[in-house]
Amino acid sequence: MENLKRVDLIFGAYTNEKYKVLESSMSKSSEEIINEMIASGLKGRGGAGFLTGMKWKFTAAEKDPVKYVVCNADEGEPGTFKDREILTVVPRKVFSGMAICGKAIGAKKGYMYLRGEYRYMLPDLMKELEIYHEHARRFGHDFTIEIRMGSGAYICGEESALFESIEGKRGEPRNKPPYPTVAGLFSKPTVINNVETFVNAVMIMKYGANEFKKLGTSDSRGSKMFSVSGDTPKAGIHELELGMSLADFVNEFGDGDTKAVQVGGASGFCVPRKRFNDTIIGFEGVPTGGSMMLFNSSRSMYNVLHNYLDFFEEESCGQCTPCRIGCQQLLKGIVAVKKGEKPSSYLDQLLKLSDTMKITAKCGLGQSVANSFASIVENFKEEMIY
Repeated sequence: MENLKRVDLIFGAYTNEKYKVLESSMSKSSEEIINEMIASGLKGRGGAGFLTGMKWKFTAAEKDPVKYVVCNADEGEPGTFKDREILTVVPRKVFSGMAICGKAIGAKKGYMYLRGEYRYMLPDLMKELEIYHEHARRFGHDFTIEIRMGSGAYICGEESALFESIEGKRGEPRNKPPYPTVAGLFSKPTVINNVETFVNAVMIMKYGANEFKKLGTSDSRGSKMFSVSGDTPKAGIHELELGMSLADFVNEFGDGDTKAVQVGGASGFCVPRKRFNDTIIGFEGVPTGGSMMLFNSSRSMYNVLHNYLDFFEEESCGQCTPCRIGCQQLLKGIVAVKKGEKPSSYLDQLLKLSDTMKITAKCGLGQSVANSFASIVENFKEEMIY
């Protein structure tokens, strides 16, 4: 893809219609809905990129009569704020997507897990939820949705820790397997998807898989909501076609002096200027949950990394040693090198530690620390030393 392409699908379509897509979807069978999702090639918009249709298919195939649909609205990744806007502007699309998933897998109950800092949104969401339930009853669709609040814990963005929190337990990741499609919320087969993923499901049901596949690439179908922040004259939320080069993105959103872009928030990858042209934003390149933070030459990448490690150290649940101790040691290590208390070669030991964390940490938090740590240290080593 040579040029960046703006899209207006999430907010621009179906904004004023009241659950018409949900109503039309109720006439379709579970198999028809799932096949449409599979044909679309939609991958989870939370960043992991698992095929949505296959997740729904696996859950539908489970024989347990009790199943759940969970919407992960715990948008805690630094630099990400697009789900907040979706829930503010088009919450009915999210509720519709959850209900369509409920029809597809045979679930009668859904939960939205809302980030603790978004409590101010609750009154408006509850009003829309009442409207949804009225329409669902009219359609004869037996699927109710309940909103549960988080308490500001980053770790509860991890799906199994989120389940623990909804169940009233301490938010800590579970061992896998079993996976959520087999034993998720309350140990029942569960589909858990991101806010944006459910909205995309609605758009697929409205326009069809073939229309959806016209956007993006063979590995990254459709469009994506991006939270753009940092050194940019165009900060905000932008919907763009997947598969663009980072160079095209920087040409559109940079300030003319962009030296690095943090793709995917603190747990993502820091891409330096020399890699802009050969970096693709998509599942075949660098995937992202939506956060795009731009840094110009005035920024200290040491300070950026220090902030990230501060965040990870604070937000680690402490359950596993690699993450609990690893985050502390990485932070102490870069401070020691910066002060001259450790030689620059010590950074190589810290990189080995981050690699070990990637392999041995129990969940995505500890595993992803290595992404930002290694990409910043390796590309901006001189800023870690002087």
